[in-house]
Amino acid sequence: MRALTTSPTTRIRRGVPDCAPTRGLMDLPGEERPRERLARCGVAALSTRELLAVLLGTGSPRRPVLDMAEDLAASGLRTLAGRTLPDLEQEHGLGRAKAARLLAAIELGGRAASEAIETERPSFRSPEECGRFLLPRYSTRPVEVFGLVAVDVRHRLKREAVVSMGSLSGSVVHPREVFAEAIACRAAGVILFHNHPSGDPEPSEEDLALTRRLVAGGALLGIEVLDHLILGAGRFVSLKTRGLV
Repeated sequence: MRALTTSPTTRIRRGVPDCAPTRGLMDLPGEERPRERLARCGVAALSTRELLAVLLGTGSPRRPVLDMAEDLAASGLRTLAGRTLPDLEQEHGLGRAKAARLLAAIELGGRAASEAIETERPSFRSPEECGRFLLPRYSTRPVEVFGLVAVDVRHRLKREAVVSMGSLSGSVVHPREVFAEAIACRAAGVILFHNHPSGDPEPSEEDLALTRRLVAGGALLGIEVLDHLILGAGRFVSLKTRGLV
């Protein structure tokens, strides 16, 4: 006796979870496709997988777009944001154009998160205020970035600058490059920052040695090093709070 079978399309339409083998957009009822759901319910109603599917637009002949989106979302958006273009474009079915589109969208999201701060001249009266300003910008960078926030005597922002970009394990920072930025905008003080691509913001011995060197250099120039923030995955360490600045 021949076994009764149903097509993947039939299973999806009967409410079987979307772990069914075939999940192309055309297998879904029209009103359940991500773009149509966005138009009908608003962008906030879409899952991360659906949002990624909208960005990707299409899949490949052997890999439906919803499968691609689900694989990308599986490790979390923070991990996705930390991937490089060459790494992403190796994913089956992506290619450079789609990988670039994903990274551009994530970068826009990070800028949107901090745009409200940029509309006014922010002041940094505490490590928490500075951390909120810096985390969306730099915490997910795939390589180490070292920079500074230059402030006036009231701790209001005068300049934000990246002075060095390095590898996965570190960057090379010279005091003259740090203080050249501060001198150029006549800053009263600076808040140093760098990210740890590993996601762990705990300072290394090299971090502490560099901080001591820059604090000493700032004292000679009359530019106070107010703090050094090390940025990790969604959190930061303030060396001032730990009594190391």
